Amino acid sequence: MESDAAVSLPSSKQVTKPSFWKKLRGQTASDEKPIGYLFILPASLHLIVFIIYPILFALYLSFHKWSILKPDKPFVGLGNYTKLLDDTDFWIAMKHTFYFVAGSVPTGIAVSLIVAIVLNRKMRGVYWFRTIFFLPVISSTVAIAMVWQWILQPEFGLLNFLLAKVGITGIKWLLDPNWAMIAVIMVSVWKGIGYQMIIFLAGLQGIPDHLYEAAKIDGASRWRMFWSVTVPLLTPTLFFLAVTSVISSFQVFTVVYMLTEGGPLGSTDVVVYHIYDQAFKRFNMGYASAQSYVLFAVIFTVTMIQIKVMKRFNYEY
Repeated sequence: MESDAAVSLPSSKQVTKPSFWKKLRGQTASDEKPIGYLFILPASLHLIVFIIYPILFALYLSFHKWSILKPDKPFVGLGNYTKLLDDTDFWIAMKHTFYFVAGSVPTGIAVSLIVAIVLNRKMRGVYWFRTIFFLPVISSTVAIAMVWQWILQPEFGLLNFLLAKVGITGIKWLLDPNWAMIAVIMVSVWKGIGYQMIIFLAGLQGIPDHLYEAAKIDGASRWRMFWSVTVPLLTPTLFFLAVTSVISSFQVFTVVYMLTEGGPLGSTDVVVYHIYDQAFKRFNMGYASAQSYVLFAVIFTVTMIQIKVMKRFNYEY
């Protein structure tokens, strides 16, 4: 009888169904934490509304003759893409974009590496110098472009004033088709030095000191240590900056818009500015969307080529 009574007593470890609020706080036996989904919900909504939806809608527009000024928006299939094949202005803009990429990416990486090596030393005020070089990165591109418009002004600009002091004739930087793109590249490189410098500094400070000490014992010069120790160990960092810099350079817009607006004589008309011109000046949204997807295909192809080169060096991005 006593054993039957003991069996009939309710267990103190009786399993109860967790409440909604316990589930929300992640207090479940299966260790699932639904509250995490609430944390990522704002970012997910932002991603869907402002990135994924516009991308898909732009793809939809690229198959239509879509003009803001006309109510009729007929489906044209691949018509916008075939039209691009004969669009000389678009391919000239693409050539200008490749010119900008070829000029800005290697120059920016080289200058940033030199600055990073100099500022990686222990010297007085090094943190202030790093801050000064990084300031353009966090500054408004529009404001910086307006300052550079004054610096590059042909008659009373600061740069021509300094050149005149050393006996060099002033250059019409933003008014000469032969110099306008060089001026745009110069401003873009100057603005991006700080970001690339920080990445290089992180890579340089990750190189063990004993490797340099061993190289010194072997009698290696500074130049030999740079090529035999620094460069090989910085290769992943170089590849990372090369990929990201190429992608961002293909999308250059603000500097061109503020400094030259594609001029003079179309010498700085890059693809993104060309797309802007088609979409918001001529209101050909469908055709501009097709141009955007062609640019995406070009960037994707170039990036895949870079990644293939990385894999040949046994680095993964």
